[in-house]
Amino acid sequence: MLSFCGDLVSADERPNVVVIVSDDQGWADIGYNNPKVYTPHLDQLASSGVKLMNHYVMPQCTPTRVALMTGRYPGRFGTAGLHANNIPAFPLGTPTLASMFQDSGYETFMSGKWHLGSMAEHGPNHFGFNGSHDSLTGAVGMYDHRYHDRNDTPYDPTWHRNHEIIPGYQNGRHVTDLTCEEAVKFIRTERDKPFFLYLPFHAPHTPLDERGQFTETPTQPDPQNTKRWLNEDGIKWFNDPERKIQSEKSRDKRLLLAAVYHLDEAVGEVVNALEESGQRDNTIILFSSDNGPWVDNRGGGYPDNYPLMDYNQPDNLRGKKLDVWEGGIHVAGFINWPSRLESRQIEEQVHIIDWFPTLASIIGFRPKQKIEWDGVDLSPILFDQGSIAERDLYWIWHPTVNRWALRYRQWKIVKYGRGEPKLNQWQLFNLEKDPIETDDLAGEHPEIVSMMHQRFLAQRHKDVQSPKP
Repeated sequence: MLSFCGDLVSADERPNVVVIVSDDQGWADIGYNNPKVYTPHLDQLASSGVKLMNHYVMPQCTPTRVALMTGRYPGRFGTAGLHANNIPAFPLGTPTLASMFQDSGYETFMSGKWHLGSMAEHGPNHFGFNGSHDSLTGAVGMYDHRYHDRNDTPYDPTWHRNHEIIPGYQNGRHVTDLTCEEAVKFIRTERDKPFFLYLPFHAPHTPLDERGQFTETPTQPDPQNTKRWLNEDGIKWFNDPERKIQSEKSRDKRLLLAAVYHLDEAVGEVVNALEESGQRDNTIILFSSDNGPWVDNRGGGYPDNYPLMDYNQPDNLRGKKLDVWEGGIHVAGFINWPSRLESRQIEEQVHIIDWFPTLASIIGFRPKQKIEWDGVDLSPILFDQGSIAERDLYWIWHPTVNRWALRYRQWKIVKYGRGEPKLNQWQLFNLEKDPIETDDLAGEHPEIVSMMHQRFLAQRHKDVQSPKP
């Protein structure tokens, strides 16, 4: 184990970095948190790396991507990035994780869901990526790669390479396969510099559509047995080697498990490409979901979006996607670096805003101008060489801002409803004793509520374009 001493590696030893983000994958929708889920490749990466047991994100896709790319809470840029949105989430010229790697001499590439400004003039190549592929928008049809099932949106078509729409949109191939294929191709390219690869997969966000070899037939119930999917027996993704998916009685849950199995297989191919090209030992892999599970999908909106009910795996966390309860923001996360990180798990509270300053520290990046990160460098705890300072974790959601939360130490305050929170409007929870947030202690500990409220106000003061109460 190399000791941590400020700059972890020399210029010649700088690692490759792969950041993988899944979409709407809940805490229990991954094998190492739930033995009913078949994700052997993700489980292996987690067990041989550092599991982040108290890993937080924002409650929805665009806000989490803002936090990842900038190391800052999305409210610091106004209200555009506070929910899923197609307008620019932060200004051109904003320092990003990708621009940091690019400025440090890395080759940078992304394939997957951008969703930080869905027009070409605000696409990923303007924010530090040498190349990009996939959708500028959020969710798309898994096989036709259209953004919505109507033709009146200015954001469709969205399927691009380097901001240029790809003729035919690579129609007929699953998004997970195309994202993986681009990643493998990039990894196997010979180069004389390290690389940064960003893979924000669409899976398992709806529309869930796992056709296997039956590419002309959208996923739909079998008319002969509506408790099963058409062609389910013949599609690989419904039939894992351990029969975990077929052991699930719920038809809708089986479809989610199939999408997650497909995602895991893609991650396995990325890892295999790193191993076969001799780059695995000195490649950091970071993984996170972007938010908690969606749970119910009414269908429509996106192409071939079949309605699903209660389709994620159950967990004990309160809330789901869009919530600032733990179920919406507390997700699976890990970091794996074979040559430098020992297998372990850490219990400290960490957030996806921490990834930017942490990776900057690892590669010795020195910004020319100070970046006002909300995140902190996690290197001391990752390398078991020290601790990180206690700090707040802070959440708001939606342009009208109607969900509010802050965590400090074991305490968490939550308010739902429009209007800037007042002292007497907070609920208070002790997450060490009550991780499922059932026992409101605000009436018993007014002094703690007051302290937490002041910490909240300090964070809120840093936001811009605050909406009126």
